[in-house]
Amino acid sequence: MSDEREARLEKLAALRAEGIDPYPARSHRTHIAAETLANFDSLQGEHITLTGRLMLLREMGKSVFAHIEDGSARIQIYFKRDTLGDEAFRRIKLLDLGDFLEVTGTLFTTRTGEKTLAVERYELLSKSLTPLPAKGAGGDLKLFDPETRHRKRYLDLLANREVEFPIFQARAKILASMRDFLNGRGFIEVETPILQPLYGGASARPFVTHHNTLDRDFYLRIAPELYLKRLIVGGFERVYEIGRSFRNEGMDREHNPEFSTMEFYQAYADFEEVMRQVEQMHAHIIQAVCGSLQISYLGMELDMTPPFQRMTLHDAIAEYAGIDYEAYPERDALAEAMRAKGHTVDPKLGRGKLIDNLKDSITRGRDPKIRGPVFLYDYPFDISPLAKRKPGEPNTTERFQLFAGGLEMGNAFSELNDPLDQRIRFEDQARQRVGGDAETQLLDEDYIEALEVGMPPTGGWGGGIEKLTMLLTNQETIREVILFPALRNQQD
Repeated sequence: MSDEREARLEKLAALRAEGIDPYPARSHRTHIAAETLANFDSLQGEHITLTGRLMLLREMGKSVFAHIEDGSARIQIYFKRDTLGDEAFRRIKLLDLGDFLEVTGTLFTTRTGEKTLAVERYELLSKSLTPLPAKGAGGDLKLFDPETRHRKRYLDLLANREVEFPIFQARAKILASMRDFLNGRGFIEVETPILQPLYGGASARPFVTHHNTLDRDFYLRIAPELYLKRLIVGGFERVYEIGRSFRNEGMDREHNPEFSTMEFYQAYADFEEVMRQVEQMHAHIIQAVCGSLQISYLGMELDMTPPFQRMTLHDAIAEYAGIDYEAYPERDALAEAMRAKGHTVDPKLGRGKLIDNLKDSITRGRDPKIRGPVFLYDYPFDISPLAKRKPGEPNTTERFQLFAGGLEMGNAFSELNDPLDQRIRFEDQARQRVGGDAETQLLDEDYIEALEVGMPPTGGWGGGIEKLTMLLTNQETIREVILFPALRNQQD
């Protein structure tokens, strides 16, 4: 036990010995700090009650200056022995930085011009037993260690408030403006199962859990897609879901095993209509959050004004990676061409996944060859098991992805609604799984039965909330935009 924590425990015991509850159940705030500072002149002469965490304490003989901070702002308060009385003034010595206080009094301006509350009565609302993070050179709290920041986010929010609060306020604004856009276009927000008897809707490995009463395994969903399309079958024409998905895969600057997505599905639309919806939606969100469609991400200047650039996947890879994959219809020939260009080739991956790796080499990372925003479209059918084939091109699907600033922002296609073709695609995925690819789709008989009832032509989109938040708050890693990211065990 640290000496400082021991000292705080002694103060806690002293307060209780004097009959003071250090954790009372009620508080009686009348104003918040930001409101008080904004309306300072009109509030002078009124008795107001503020609450907040004690962030600074300066004793000056018969008076004490302090700062308290609530969720809106920080404000100075002033204790004077003649006003409080000897006993209440003495008990200030039992307070520590980090304690929550309720203070009642009137406002005044100090000789240095600082807006201040003259405290006539105060109450301890919660005693802090652990010291706050250390102060930086400027006297403010600072917490620089990334491991501690992510593992103990509550300390990070206290110490780096000016950085962290805007990120998560922006994230909330992204979600609000996203809902505003979709609701305004006739989409209905729905919820689908997170615990699923069979996972699907993406190429990923799942987390497995067990339900005791039913005595069966379930999977944490890797995507809501197949359930949302069941709703299209059932008669909903425009649906969307914002929620958590889970993938049991590696972690890097863009990936966390638990993450948030938004997926929408629109009946009687194809992937070109979805492109238009997606670029308009992003422009709506970016304008609402950033106030401009010209943004900067990791030193890259991006103009997010629609229409976004459009390139076929083939043309983009040919131009920026120097490989015409159509010239290599066989997997091994493409692999050899990639090795000749310096690419590492995984022997377990099929031709489609190798093309996908080429795509990643030009669109992802801190210095992408294509900065975007750009829609890459027309993807190989063997890595697009849920997308319609392009008319006249049986090996190509009507699928696109959006990239901006080295981030993949989302994935979309004209949804496959032919149940017989869908079964063939699922069976092909099973063969790829036997070949060693553990992230292929499983055959979902119930979903095929739903398609046999009949699904109209449909376009769908799925995009990551964290990626969009990274882009709009200029954050390099996904950990910075998730309040509680997944981490290794501390001893590791």
